[in-house]
Amino acid sequence: MAISAHDPDTLWAAPPLAMSHVVSATGRIVMVSGQVALDADGNLVGPDDVRAQAVQVFEILRIALESAGASFADVVRLGTFLRDIGDLGVLHEVRLEYLNEPFPEATAVQATLASDDFLVEIEAMAVVS
Repeated sequence: MAISAHDPDTLWAAPPLAMSHVVSATGRIVMVSGQVALDADGNLVGPDDVRAQAVQVFEILRIALESAGASFADVVRLGTFLRDIGDLGVLHEVRLEYLNEPFPEATAVQATLASDDFLVEIEAMAVVS
């Protein structure tokens, strides 16, 4: 499997932070639906704590990816939904605990989530050989 990430000099976008503007990959696609900060018993982890919720979501993503024979090194795309886009900096800090270069392409948006208790939801796409 080959993953290639780059940020074209001609792209009029700000320098990326823990993401790539363009990613290409070949292999088997693994997609993980949006995950929220629930524990194995369905209880919310980290009420009113975006960092705790983000860590829980990344741990759930890790488990889901591993179940399909993938890891964070195989992730080519992340879609992040935040109740408050002002929490993006905290999310970036947590992402850096799980992701290494080449970083996946990523989108983050402020959104209304399924419950007001959820502060973050993240979906992932990976490509494995």
